[in-house]
Amino acid sequence: MTVIVTGAGGAGCGQAIAARFARDGAPVIVADIAEAGGHRTVDLITRDGGRAAFCGADVRDEGQIRELIAFGERTFGGVTVMVNNASAPFRPGEPLEHWADTVQTDLLGAMFGTRHAIDAMRRAGGGAIVNIASISALWHGRRTSGGAPAFDVAKAGVIRLTTTLAGLAGTDGIRVNCLAPGWIATDGPRQYWESLTPAQRVERGVPSKLLKTSDVAGAVVRLAADRSLAGRVLVWWSEDEPRLVQWGDRGYAEFVDLPMPL
Repeated sequence: MTVIVTGAGGAGCGQAIAARFARDGAPVIVADIAEAGGHRTVDLITRDGGRAAFCGADVRDEGQIRELIAFGERTFGGVTVMVNNASAPFRPGEPLEHWADTVQTDLLGAMFGTRHAIDAMRRAGGGAIVNIASISALWHGRRTSGGAPAFDVAKAGVIRLTTTLAGLAGTDGIRVNCLAPGWIATDGPRQYWESLTPAQRVERGVPSKLLKTSDVAGAVVRLAADRSLAGRVLVWWSEDEPRLVQWGDRGYAEFVDLPMPL
């Protein structure tokens, strides 16, 4: 089993996911546009006794994704797990800027990674793809200010990409699933979270605790390994337990009546 993790060259979820797969015995391809960070992740894994190699790849470029998959096959053999984790910087303070970069990275990058991983997994006889979305893609309006439109659009697209590919499990032995996490204790969110009092967190709709990157890594490994799951979305609000969205859910739980009939 060869695992590819995109966006694994930082100190956040990608690195934690790659390290977790390696600890479980899988050879890992660490992919990122940041070469120095990617090599740091590889060093972290190899020092712990795991196997890893770095491949520089910009997920916005379909050709580079194609080469990333080929590199994985050449280096460790058939690619059987693809984790589409790469994400553009989250910029809630600039809601009308950087739309193209965000959508190209978070949505098109996941689509390119999924499409070419499918080809590799067909050659390998099956596999698992795990996409990373966000709880921000689930809300129908916010009760508190914030958010980044392009990020939410991209992550909503990733969720739909996942659910519409559920049939690949039956036709090709390829399971596509998605994790939609809440607030994670990476540098930016943690610093903001720590700057607030408990009362301010309640007032601003900020959770009372954050997910650890190891929590995210564990959830990704579970989605990749659980053969009963295909086309499913695992939601993990920061203050709750991880739960699957009901299959066939229409995307809304409650209605309110119009003020007057149409």
